[in-house]
Amino acid sequence: MKSKVMVVDDHTIVLHGLTQLINDSSDLEVTLQAGSAESALTLLKASPAPDILVTDISLPGLSGIDLTKTLSSQMPNIPVLVLSMHDEMVHGERAFRAGAKGYLTKLEATDKVVIAIRQILSGEDYLSERMQALLLKQVRSKRKTGIVSALTSLTAREYEIFRLIGMGMSSSEIAVKLTRSVKTIEAHRANLKQKLGMRNAIELNRFAVNYADRERI
Repeated sequence: MKSKVMVVDDHTIVLHGLTQLINDSSDLEVTLQAGSAESALTLLKASPAPDILVTDISLPGLSGIDLTKTLSSQMPNIPVLVLSMHDEMVHGERAFRAGAKGYLTKLEATDKVVIAIRQILSGEDYLSERMQALLLKQVRSKRKTGIVSALTSLTAREYEIFRLIGMGMSSSEIAVKLTRSVKTIEAHRANLKQKLGMRNAIELNRFAVNYADRERI
């Protein structure tokens, strides 16, 4: 019997590509697909539970981290593999804190996603070789770089807003994308300035844009 997989990604091409890649395996089958965390949760309540869920970290509305947290508390029998384009030390740590069983960059997904799924289904966590090396280096040095330390202090929502600021989006544009009020986004901006040690909005915007360029967001 094939293990059942749910895939969550808001990009149709990526969703179909991952589905095909997983379905090409003799022991795995994608039985559920969703384009957002909200639709994923709705499907999960109305459908037979998958054996594992694979989600992108950046989704409209609730993020993949938010989805992972919800599943960890409400459906703990469904392990989660998080996919992301972003820095492993910042987002990998965030994903595991939320309850994920594995973290994989999208650049590695084609070669490793099936391996990661199988490893998680066998009861083990999955970390890429690069992430294992980074964690080992961090343990040995007993410190983190300033930027990683600062960004890992952000909540999932704060980081998502920070990422969108880095993409050049205004508060009103972010509010529309995340279906929140402009006032709420401005409150998050104020928290970001405080947590990241920025004196004003210009410094925050510059820092976010520079980080976005580094991460190729």
